[in-house]
Order: sequence, then structure tokens, then C-alpha cells
Amino acid sequence: MAPPSSCSAAGNRKSNCRVRKRTAAPSPSAPKKFRSMEEIMRVALPAAPVSGEYYVDLRCQECRSGDREEEILLCDNCDQGYHLYCLRPIVVRVPSGPWFCPSCVGERSIKRFPLVQTKIIDFFRIQMANDEKCCPSQDGKKRKRRSIVMYKKRRRRLLPFNPTEDLALRLQQMGSLAAALTAMNMEFSNELTYLPTMVDRSSNQANLEKGGMQVLPREDKEALELCKTMNKRGECPPLLVVFDPIEGFTVQADGLIRDMTLVAEYTGDVDYLKNREHDDCDSMMTLLLATNPSDTLVICPDKRGNISRFINGINNHTRDGRKKQNLKCVRYNVDGECRVLLVACRDIYCGERLYYDYNGYEKEYPTHNFV
Repeated sequence: MAPPSSCSAAGNRKSNCRVRKRTAAPSPSAPKKFRSMEEIMRVALPAAPVSGEYYVDLRCQECRSGDREEEILLCDNCDQGYHLYCLRPIVVRVPSGPWFCPSCVGERSIKRFPLVQTKIIDFFRIQMANDEKCCPSQDGKKRKRRSIVMYKKRRRRLLPFNPTEDLALRLQQMGSLAAALTAMNMEFSNELTYLPTMVDRSSNQANLEKGGMQVLPREDKEALELCKTMNKRGECPPLLVVFDPIEGFTVQADGLIRDMTLVAEYTGDVDYLKNREHDDCDSMMTLLLATNPSDTLVICPDKRGNISRFINGINNHTRDGRKKQNLKCVRYNVDGECRVLLVACRDIYCGERLYYDYNGYEKEYPTHNFV
């Protein structure tokens, strides 16, 4: 018979084996106890309520003036005030959502888009084709000549733009647009976009326009289709997107643009105006001004668009502002649908910035702070 001490030792070894082979989870530790909101509020120090007197001495942090209080924006973070026209770039209207001042947001950094041909092709979804250039139709030469009187009375036709011949320069032009679109978190789209959650394409009917809409003539439609084809091939108009500290993104001519040249079509997501009444997008364009207000359509280039998104407007309230206009915005009936075209209303020279009248129809866009 083994001594008791040996039995005890054997029992300990078995016990140790059982401990090592145990698979049950350890007992949970006691949960942390947090104070209730009532306990916190019981010991919290009272805070002075914010009343109207809190903003009596409100001043703009830039000009240090308290005038025109209705145009002072309050930062939702630091509660400091800034005039709409003192901000850089200038803010058009008081935003409906949260707004943060430049000190809280920090300086915007615009990254330069890599001027690599493959990246440009992918970004703009350029369709590579043969080396033949797109050229206007020559059908006009085959028609019977008209009398001199008819020539004097004929209307002015739209002209397709002349793309830049220098491929390296064209790459810089497209790179500037790609950088601007990327900075705005936008995708390039040279067509109107109809999303299932917004508007069906069948809702875009030009016959619903209040007072009627002018039909785009056949010759002008050919010019529009030619411009579309050139854009798909990567033959863009001679335009550069440049960031200005006061005006924000601007578009300037990088070559001569003749009078009546079709510069661009205004593109973006199509939506009902009633769905965008409280939208902060400052680039909405009227597409269809319907007799029934509920059918009115707008173009919203906040997620998708082209270079027309960055063309600035004139100041309608000053003579110098109106002199800057070199484009006109025209709405046409194209195959029964509404389209918005930007056309040169005079010769535009290289280095000149592009401007048009934002208030061509409704006269509701606030431009009194525009430079």
C-alpha cells in the first residue's frame, strides 16, 4: 500500500491535468459602472443661456465690421462670423446645412492631375478612333445658291469649336478640368444623367415649357453632334480651368473662340426643382420651366458634370460686371427634349475668362457680391 503522501501527490497531478485541460470560460469580470445622466447633471455647473445679447457685438473676422448682419455667416464650430463677400472664394448665399469657416476647415489643397495620356483617357472615357479629323458637313455646298436678299436675312448659325492642335497643350487643358472635377469629388459626364431615384427621361418634354421653347435647327443640330463626337475622341475646346482665390474655379480661353461658337452643353443629374428647393448646390441650371411648377426640371452638377460647371457668372448689378459677359446660355428643343447650350456671344481671345448671365430666365440668382 502506497504511503498517503504519494496518493496526495498523485491527486495533485490529476488535479493539475484537469486544470490544464479545462475549456470552460473564466468567470466574467464585474462590468464597469457608469454614472447616470441624472447624477452628472446634479453636480454639473450651470451654463449661461445663449440669448440675443450674445450676438450684439458680432463682427466679421475679416473686415471687423458688424454691418449687414443678414449677410454674416456663423461658423458651426468656433461661432465666429464672416461676411459672405469677405470670404475667399465668395459665398453666394447662406447655406442651409452646417458651415465651417476657413480657419476650422483649413486651406483647400488642389492636387494636380497627372498629365499621363492613359490616365486622361481613362478619366474622360475617351474613345480612340482613327486619325481622321471630325469636320463639318459639306452638304451646304451642294445646295442651290440663294439670292443676295436671302443671304442678308439668314439667321446666324452655331459654329463647332476648334480643338487645340498641339497634343501636349490639349493634355494640359484636359488635366486642368480633371483636377477641378477631382477636387469637387465629381465624375466627368458630357451628357444629361437620369437616375431612377430622381427623374425618368420621359419627363424631359420640351412641349411642357411655359410659353414654348425654340427648336434647334437642323444645321445647328449638326454642329452640336459634331462637338459631341469631338469630345468623345478627346478633341476638347481650347479651355483651361484655373483656380482663383477670390472667384474659385474659373474657365479661361486657351485659344481664340469665335463668335457663335458652341462652347459646351450644360450637363449633370436631372431632378425636379421641388426636390432641390433646400439644396446647397450653387450651380443648378433650369432645364425645363414647365407651366405646372411640379414638372419643372433642373440640372444639378454636384456629382457629375463637365467644364460648364466651372464657368462663372457676371454681376448683374454693375455696369462693369455686365461688360464681362462673353457667353450666352440658351435652352433648345432638341428632338423633343430640353437641352442647355453655352454659346459665345462675341469673339473670346486667349487668356480671357468666360462669363455668362446666371439670371437669364428667373432673375433669382444672387450675384450682387460677384466681382
